[in-house]
Amino acid sequence: MSHSTSRTAAVTSLRETWQQLMRSARSRAPRLRASLWGLAASAAVQGVALACVLPLFQALLPSPSWVSAWPWLAALTLLMVLSMALRWWAMGFDYRGDMVQNTHELRTALGEQLRRIPLEKLQDKRAGEINATLLGGVDENLSYLLTVANIMANALITPLVVAVVVLGVQWQIGVVLLCVFPLLIPLYRWRRPAYGRGMRLLAEANERVSADILEYTQGLAVLRAACCTGEKHQQLHDSFTYVEAVQTIGQKKGAKPNLMLSAIMEIAIVMVVFIGAWLVTQGQVDSATFAALMVLVVRFGEPLGVFILSTKMLDMVEASLNKITALMQTQPLAQQQPLAEPHLYDVQFTDVGFGYAGSTTPAVKGVSASFGARSLTALVGPSGGGKSTLTRLLMRHADPQVGQVAIGGVDLRSIAPETLNALISVVFQDVYLFDDTVLANIRMAKPEASDAEVEQAARAAHCHDFISRLPQGYSTRVGDIGSRLSGGERQRISIARAMLKNAPIVILDEPTAALDTESEVAVQRAIDALVKERTVIVIAHRLSTIVGADQILVIREGRVTEQGTHTELLSQQGEYACMWQASESVKHWHGGQTTAR
Repeated sequence: MSHSTSRTAAVTSLRETWQQLMRSARSRAPRLRASLWGLAASAAVQGVALACVLPLFQALLPSPSWVSAWPWLAALTLLMVLSMALRWWAMGFDYRGDMVQNTHELRTALGEQLRRIPLEKLQDKRAGEINATLLGGVDENLSYLLTVANIMANALITPLVVAVVVLGVQWQIGVVLLCVFPLLIPLYRWRRPAYGRGMRLLAEANERVSADILEYTQGLAVLRAACCTGEKHQQLHDSFTYVEAVQTIGQKKGAKPNLMLSAIMEIAIVMVVFIGAWLVTQGQVDSATFAALMVLVVRFGEPLGVFILSTKMLDMVEASLNKITALMQTQPLAQQQPLAEPHLYDVQFTDVGFGYAGSTTPAVKGVSASFGARSLTALVGPSGGGKSTLTRLLMRHADPQVGQVAIGGVDLRSIAPETLNALISVVFQDVYLFDDTVLANIRMAKPEASDAEVEQAARAAHCHDFISRLPQGYSTRVGDIGSRLSGGERQRISIARAMLKNAPIVILDEPTAALDTESEVAVQRAIDALVKERTVIVIAHRLSTIVGADQILVIREGRVTEQGTHTELLSQQGEYACMWQASESVKHWHGGQTTAR
């Protein structure tokens, strides 16, 4: 399995990461900001408390004086209690459920954004990758945030405050402590780009694994029937292996630098001890001050040593933020103002041209056609000729780069998305049903519909009888993608859904192509009931089903090559006539075979 890697992407600046974080926190941003400032304040107060160690030791060594020591001991205790109270309050973002509410808001916002993203762009993403962003990415966005912030505050702010306070009391020791901190900046800047690249590669690998797992699980029945579970299992295994390789490379490449970073910080701390000891021997620092220095060095040793390593968690947060931001910044289709609503339901394509992103060949070129209100128009032609693209442009999955698509003379770009969706019902060849009840799958076309209205639509679609025979009737769950129903049953439920919606325009994507004869007859009866008094556009592969169409468009290589009724096109002896003769020959051949048997 080949996996491309993106190694050139720049590391997001801390300022941009902060801005992305606040945007993703949405309504909880003020509370999150206050929590982060609370952690910083807690670390600063802790630094002042620890600075009290110096005068406390001077009061206790070499001649203990309770009178001199107790005020510093009391100050240290009170300040540590205040620091813990601030930290507890700041961590309340987790404890009191703000983080849970934030992730809920963020997922809801991402769900709303999915409804706005042009479907043409969304089709470029695998379902598993979207799933990884909505679940893993959102959780990683905040789950480790306060932990990382607490580590960074304890490793930076607390020692810095101690050093500044001590600088005013014992400048030699203050200078020694301050010498450690300039090391953190170049070391951090050196390692963060590598950490950032590694986390982005790992996030991409995990997205691919999530997509492969979902694809494998959903297609398992087909894979077993095709006897290629082993082949697909190998593909999934390769995906797992790639994740392992990314993790292994990250560990191997990071091992020596990580050890080096820890060693540098440990050496720096040891150097502080040596300098302090030298100052004692020179008589510039007393033994009490040196003892206090030892306590502070031990206290700061571990946080400083793990600071750089802990920033990997920050890079994980950054990687998830980048993916969430990229999804949220995907622009919806432009909406022209003022909004208009059509009152007639004829459809017009005027010199329409459209090409998919990444393709050098236009899918549709200079198409002009009119579909009369309450008429039946069939689109025929070879696969890949542009038939489905025309219907997607009508449903506004994308906008044409050239020309205009209109309903009742109103440009689609001037129709509100909700209004446009209400005008069009679609019956696809491949029906998608949700793992819910039959009732819910039909009712989704009109959520406010009563049970009686749903049943009426089901009767009109000729599916009430088989629904009644199901174990729980309309309350029977249909399984994942409707797996517990036959193809014809799923198709008729899809038609019932369209009938309940009662839209004036209907698109049929050859709904009977994959059905057996009995199912086809039942579905065709349901379609006949659906299309009455509506503007119907059907993508047809069986020409015998569209003989009575008001007009037929032959689509080849993105252009309308022929147009007319069945009789008119046959008389032209052109492409449609050849297609008809071929279909009739196949029909007669099958008839001969049947007779021979």
